[in-house]
Amino acid sequence: MVTKLKYGNTNTFFVQGADGNLLIDTDFAGTLPKFYQAIKEYNIKISDIDYVLATHYHPDHIGLVSELIKQGAKLLLIDIQTSYIHFADKIFRRSKQLLYEPIDIDNSIIISCQDSRAFLQNIGIEGEIISTSSHSEDSISLILDNGICFVGDLEPIEYLDAYDDNLKLESDWELIMSYNPKMIYYAHANEKIL
Repeated sequence: MVTKLKYGNTNTFFVQGADGNLLIDTDFAGTLPKFYQAIKEYNIKISDIDYVLATHYHPDHIGLVSELIKQGAKLLLIDIQTSYIHFADKIFRRSKQLLYEPIDIDNSIIISCQDSRAFLQNIGIEGEIISTSSHSEDSISLILDNGICFVGDLEPIEYLDAYDDNLKLESDWELIMSYNPKMIYYAHANEKIL
């Protein structure tokens, strides 16, 4: 089951598995009170969040990760993302009132995309994580076997014709479409049924 949480500028998704739950992305630092309101509306408790997965490490996707880790969630970090985990630190440091704490990589579970299916299967989620690096080198997408895809900030497929030579974006969408998706969830746009 997928629950879309909208409490700021970035869509956050709560994916329930048979043996564990996954939160995909968070909003900017400082949105924790709004996050609490959003999960309460859907009867989700902080303790229900077993893992947090960021589609990439831009500030509007990871602002609450440290807060959630302090409350018991584990960060699911893809190995291709490790060198980007502190990308947003200097951005958050500009605003002292945010009280942002950098993510502690020691409190993460690091897996590869190749190992993602086995990891997800252990928590009762059928699917896999793939690299979709046209937005940023650390961008990933989660594709569930039921056809639901979470693509973060990947440019929508309809935009392909607007580019002359965006081979990376084209390649990302070719890979995603090879899984025969039925629903695409974006971080900053409404979901799209295919």
